[in-house]
Amino acid sequence: MKKTNLMQEIVGEVQGRREGHGFVRPDDGSEDVFLPLEEMRHLIHQDRVRVRVVRHDRKGRPEGRVLDILERPTRRIIGKLLQENGVWLVAPEDRRYGQDVLIPDAATAHARVGQVVVVELTEAPSLHGQPVGRISEVLGDADDAGMEIEIAVRKYDVPHEFSPACEKAAAALPATVRAVDRRGRVDLRDIPLITIDGEDARDFDDAVYCEPAKVGRGKGWRLLVAIADVSHYVPSGGAIDHDAFERATSIYFPRRVIPMLPEKLSNGLCSLNPEVDRLCMVCDMLITASGKLHAYQFYPGVMHSHARMTYTQVADILGNTRGPLAVQFADRLPDLLNLHGVFQALLAARQARGAIDFETTETQIICDDSGRIAQIVPRVRNQAHRLIEEAMLAANVCSADFLLKRKHPALYRVHEGPSPERLDMLRNYLKAMGVPQTVGDAPQPQDFQAIAEATKERPDAPQIHSMLLRSMQQAVYTPHNNGHFGLAFSAYTHFTSPIRRYPDLLVHRVLKAVLSDGKYQLPAIPPPGQAHAKLAQKLAARVAAPQADEAQTPHQRSRQPATADATMLAWEAAGLHCSANERRADEASRDVESWLKCQYMREHLGEVFAGKVSAVTTFGLFVMLENLYVEGLIHITELGDEYFRFDEARQELRGERTGTRYGIGARVTVQVSRVDLDARKIDFILARENRSRPSASGKRPESPTPVVDDEVLLADTLVSAVRRREARAATARPAARNGSAYNDASKATRARGKRAAASKAVTAKKGRRAK
Repeated sequence: MKKTNLMQEIVGEVQGRREGHGFVRPDDGSEDVFLPLEEMRHLIHQDRVRVRVVRHDRKGRPEGRVLDILERPTRRIIGKLLQENGVWLVAPEDRRYGQDVLIPDAATAHARVGQVVVVELTEAPSLHGQPVGRISEVLGDADDAGMEIEIAVRKYDVPHEFSPACEKAAAALPATVRAVDRRGRVDLRDIPLITIDGEDARDFDDAVYCEPAKVGRGKGWRLLVAIADVSHYVPSGGAIDHDAFERATSIYFPRRVIPMLPEKLSNGLCSLNPEVDRLCMVCDMLITASGKLHAYQFYPGVMHSHARMTYTQVADILGNTRGPLAVQFADRLPDLLNLHGVFQALLAARQARGAIDFETTETQIICDDSGRIAQIVPRVRNQAHRLIEEAMLAANVCSADFLLKRKHPALYRVHEGPSPERLDMLRNYLKAMGVPQTVGDAPQPQDFQAIAEATKERPDAPQIHSMLLRSMQQAVYTPHNNGHFGLAFSAYTHFTSPIRRYPDLLVHRVLKAVLSDGKYQLPAIPPPGQAHAKLAQKLAARVAAPQADEAQTPHQRSRQPATADATMLAWEAAGLHCSANERRADEASRDVESWLKCQYMREHLGEVFAGKVSAVTTFGLFVMLENLYVEGLIHITELGDEYFRFDEARQELRGERTGTRYGIGARVTVQVSRVDLDARKIDFILARENRSRPSASGKRPESPTPVVDDEVLLADTLVSAVRRREARAATARPAARNGSAYNDASKATRARGKRAAASKAVTAKKGRRAK
């Protein structure tokens, strides 16, 4: 990350904070610039501004002054309608907006106090006045079922209604596959392709079939992966395509899906439902007994799914080939055994190339009829999940190889290795934890897998594996192939989910164009204008360049300037758009899950749970509750009556007086102390019996936990509360300047006096009881 110089002018996007201050995230990727409260008074979260760096704080971080507001996005603000002293206000649900919005009496849209509404700003905030707006939509009461999803889709600007033109085009599509649609396609209807998905799946975009085959001079398998041919029904640049591009991905919420395509396509005409004809794009592969890809071909086909099976059913059959389910699906049993055989070969090849394969716990929220959480359960990955995963990986690799050899522009799924900064942090951490293995300046995936294998029996293995994962970069879509580091593939793309991912749809179109000796031209989406200009501004810093030198590291290649070619620029813009919308979908899903978990934990205030430390920061510990899979924060002021220092190398907090240490993976017992539904935050405190107990990585103090009565506990709580307020106020406000320094010092002195008085009260009470 580049350092900013004093008086340097920077253009970027404002990121508000709930405490009132903010930051500017520069377009050029340099470090964020701090904006104090007085600078944020006339700004809104996500404004584009030009700022000048006017000073650096004691840690060397830049602080800026706003010179110009370059762009003010016409964002809608979601919040709760309030009335104070006869004045209508909307308190933003997203606290990053910082200020309440004034609503004139004539602009309330007949909403009631306490309802959740959508506001359009009519007047921007100024140094001396709050923003003013009008209510454009009334969503309902805060406790209405599904309100958290209604808030999220508007908060993240998720398109959730199809345009009239899109709905009209979808309605005009046929209900079934017609004879004219089958022309020029390979007829696979006699091949027993099957779909394998989760119990709650509604759209089926992939089907598989495997049979033994002679590969070269040895034995192997013929593996067919048939994918729904969405491109046949969604013409490039049409109304359905425009809406699909705008969404870029389907978003999965508990109890609701916002699909990329209209339901007639996603759950009907394109879904590979059982016992009906469906159009498909096929990757037909020959795989050796050692799991090596020997040959492949792509072609459009027509298929007839012979069964809709679930992961649970397939895993049960493979685990007991003479059980009741195996008898029920006797016709499919030989094909399933062949699929399991090719899976084992592909898995062996995966391990041989050193692909990273960390086992992580994913959870599923099960809601009741009212939309509230009934249960949070882990998603168990069985052999059937991994079988389908390996088959899809093989098809994706073939599509990437096909596109590379034909030298046609397309979107690759690129996952680059760790940046130099993250590598340094990881090396320091491994050294501090006594791990003999390390990583070099040009690490390979097998290096990470070797560390994971060497440390899997250690008690701190979860902590080490978590740090390995955190050193990775996020995967993106780009027309420049820099390989997939995590999967250890030199080229990789997404081909297998065109119903729910737009990049897959683009890959299908390119494959078809190449197969017919043509060339695919991207439609003019997004339309030229400000949106396209904003994308172009960010390309230089965020999009990797083509492989110019095989000897260079992926990180070095990503630093090269992007080509100015118009065609490539359009593909770069499409990749950036799809990557950004993928992040948007993830954030919206996490927001809804966090809201539901906060609502769930409000019913458990004061209760005690066992948990594990999931992350360590300078301000406290994040703890994941065992069995509930809910995460909350223990603020550093709640860890005990001593100063805790953050050890960046070990990623742990250590007490200076007792040496008590809290690291990732440490077991703690916590009490739920506070739930903030608006901020999506849950606060824990250490349970009383756990306060003198360190983490698994520290040493237990000899002194037992003291037994106190209610009056002593009350005084102790007073002390903690004063410390907590002082610490949080210090982190929330910028450094004091001029005359305010004296006032802050006076407040701190008064706070210390209150703590001393409370401590004396505790001591006196103990003395009286001792007498």
